Formats: sequence, C-alpha cells, structure tokens
Amino acid sequence: MNNSGSHADHQEQVRKLQQKYAAMGQDLSSYLDGLLHADYLTYWDYIHLDTLLSLQNPKTQFPDEKIFIVYHQITELYFHLILWELEQITEHKQITADFFCARLDRLIRYFEQLEHSFSVMVSGMEKEQFLKFRMSLLPASGFQSAQYRMIELYATDLINLVSVESREALTEYGDIDQQLEKLYWRSGATELATGAKTLTLKQFEEKYMKRFREMGMRLRQRNLRKIYLAHFADSKDVRQRLRQFDELANVRWPLAHLKSAGHYLQKDPQDIKATGGTNWQKYLPPRFQKIMFFPELWSEEEKREWGKAAITKAYG
Repeated sequence: MNNSGSHADHQEQVRKLQQKYAAMGQDLSSYLDGLLHADYLTYWDYIHLDTLLSLQNPKTQFPDEKIFIVYHQITELYFHLILWELEQITEHKQITADFFCARLDRLIRYFEQLEHSFSVMVSGMEKEQFLKFRMSLLPASGFQSAQYRMIELYATDLINLVSVESREALTEYGDIDQQLEKLYWRSGATELATGAKTLTLKQFEEKYMKRFREMGMRLRQRNLRKIYLAHFADSKDVRQRLRQFDELANVRWPLAHLKSAGHYLQKDPQDIKATGGTNWQKYLPPRFQKIMFFPELWSEEEKREWGKAAITKAYG
C-alpha cells in the first residue's frame, strides 16, 4: 500500500514537472538527462568556501590585521542581509502586519548581532598592532560603507538624515539635492581643524552619491517610515519593533563603534585620527547627530536625551 502510494506520488510529481517545463517551451526529458550526468552538490561549492577564504589580503605582516579584515567583511554581510529584508518590505505589493513584523524582527536580530560583535574589535586585537597596521590602510575607512548609507535610505525620509543644524531650513519634500548636500555623515569625514573634505570623503562621494540620489528618489514614497505611517500607525506591535530598530541602528550600533574607536584612538592630550582622517569624535556620538528614523515614535524628552540611557548603561 505504501509503495503504491509512493508510486502515485512520483507520477504526480513527474506530471507537475512536465507542466512546468512545457509552460516554458522546454522538454522535461532533456532536463532529466542532464540531471543524470550532474555531480552531487557539496557544501563547499554551494557557499563558494574556497573563494570566500581567499578574500582576506592583509597589507602588512601584523597577524591581527586578518581579524580586522574578516570582521569588516562579516559586518558587510550582515548589512547585505539587512538590505535584503528592507528590499522585500519596500517592494511588497500587499503588505500585512504579520509580514512587516516578521521582517522587522529579522532586522532587529541582525543589528543585535552587529552590536554584540564589536567585542571582536574592542577586545580581539592588540592595540599596538592595530595602531601600526592601520597606517597602511589610508585613506580607506569604515566610513566608506555604502551599504550602511543604503540602509538609512531604505529606513526613513532624507530629511531625517540631514544634519541637525540644517534640518529646520529644509522640508521633507523639498529639493532632494539640497537634502543630499546636508546629509549628516558628510561632516563625519572632514578635517577637525579646517572643515575641509578628506580624501576619504571625496572618494566615497565620487563613487556613490549618484546611486544614493537615485535611491533617495525611488524610496521617497516607499521607505520603511512611509509604509509604517500609511498602513500600521495604529499598531502597537509595529511601533515597538520600529523603536527597537531605531535605537539599535542609531544609538547602540554607533555607541559600540564609538567604544571601539575610543579604545584604540583616544589619547591625551589629543586623540589619534581615525583611518581616513574621519572626525570620529563628532561623527559617532548619537547625542550630536540625533538621527532618528521614526521621530514621531519618540517623546520630546527622549529626543532631547537621545542616546543618554544607552550611554549610561554602556559606560556607567
């Protein structure tokens, strides 16, 4: 009886395959012949393990530089996952609260992993090695992570990414080029003394600003904030998740980064410059930038004290 049922199941599967390939004008028999000759899939081939492990190319002989490279590659892979979820959310035609919350939960998990992973940077390298090999990396900098800027564009309106001192002078639906010119992070790669753009910033802008502008235009009516306001403004579950995502991305992640930078670069009487000459002292602290993806979800007191609770918890 079981064999008969199994045979019938196989026949049904073959019938469905025939229909699938016939719909594409293809012959199932030819594909089955190809399957007979195909090799079995292996784990290492599926994830391209050999290629993956060949992508670490230190510029110096210091052993800890490999840790530095691998950590940043892992970070970019997490950013890639975050962008994948954001793309699914913003392109969904008939989005439901269940789908939205499930994807937000994924975003939260990824950012929690990123936050906790910074212990690899803070405690996982010898300071003396880092301060030496970092000089061989100029003008490259983690500041040049385009994927993180794309996450911001997917998450909220451009006006919420404008530097705090310029925000009131611009409007949500104002000139996109004016908004792009005043993006908060563009002041993060300027020389402390003169305010001039570093080579790090010039390289980054030249490579990515056109793409950022295109994304900003495409997502103007379809970013995470817009979807929330249009469909889920009354959902307590959605609001709770968006607040958590906002704090992770704009407070806890920058603070973890700040802790790492401080561990290696803070020095009396004058701090050591970050790779690329980026202005990390002004750029990383959340209280200076006050970047919030969803400002309507925070009270005026929470906005004034942005990041304070997390700082107290992290630093005592």
